[in-house]
Amino acid sequence: MFDNSSPYTLRTDESEGITRYYISFADGEGIQRETEVSRPVYLEFLRFIRTERNLHRWDERHIESSNLTDEELYDRASDKPKGVEETVFDSLRNEKLRLAIQSLPETQRRRFVLYHEFGLTYEQIAEMEGCSFQAVALSVGIANTAIKKYFSKQA
Repeated sequence: MFDNSSPYTLRTDESEGITRYYISFADGEGIQRETEVSRPVYLEFLRFIRTERNLHRWDERHIESSNLTDEELYDRASDKPKGVEETVFDSLRNEKLRLAIQSLPETQRRRFVLYHEFGLTYEQIAEMEGCSFQAVALSVGIANTAIKKYFSKQA
C-alpha cells in the first residue's frame, strides 16, 4: 500500500528579493540534512510530490477497503466457477458430441465442423470446396439432423 510519508521536505526562503530553494531529508544514519538546490531541481521534486499524491488518491478511489468474505466475492463474480456435477455433465456431453460428429460421413463432418466450430459461412465453405452454397447448406442440415438423432437415441 502507498506510504503517505515523504522522505523529504521542500521549502523556500526569500530574502533581499532572492528566492532560495531547499530540500531536507534524513540520511542513511537518520540525521536530518538540508541542502540548497536550483529552481529546476526544486520544481522537479515538487512535480514528483504532486504525481505521488495523485497516484495515492487514485489508489484510494480504486481499491476497496472493506474486507469481503469468500461468499460475497463469489456472488460478485461475473464468471462463476462450475460445480463438479456441471463439469462432469459437460465432459460427458462433449464426449457424446465428439462421437456423434465422428459418426458422420467425412464431407458432412468437415462442413459441420467448419460451420459450427470455425464459424465460417456457407459461402466461405462452398468457395473453399469448389461447390455450391446449396450443397454446403444441405450437408450441414443433414449433419445437424443426424447429430440430433444420435443424441435422442442416447437419451
